[in-house]
Amino acid sequence: MPYVDGFLLPLPIANVEQYRQLAEAAGKLWIEHGALAFRECIADDVATQGMAAFPDVIKTGEGETVVFSYIVFQSREHRDEVNARVMADPRLQSLCDPDHPPFDCSRMAYGGFKTLVEL
Repeated sequence: MPYVDGFLLPLPIANVEQYRQLAEAAGKLWIEHGALAFRECIADDVATQGMAAFPDVIKTGEGETVVFSYIVFQSREHRDEVNARVMADPRLQSLCDPDHPPFDCSRMAYGGFKTLVEL
């Protein structure tokens, strides 16, 4: 069963295009290094009554939206191998400006997930 890394992050609406460009370039690296799928999704319908809403979970502020993203791998071991290659790729480092990140990394949620059901 596939293994999935999932991310939830707050993104200033003013930075959506900058983030899209960064995510597209980074996604190409993940795919090149072996990931099966790479998706970046921007909030569209996240205000459901009676449930914890994604914006509340990551405490979005005025002028922010939510990005939900995930990367699919063959297994956890495969994830570890692919991520090690991506993190060592100098092209990834060139995409990141540590002094001007497009979002607040301290509010990003992340987790690795075993697939429970696949249809």
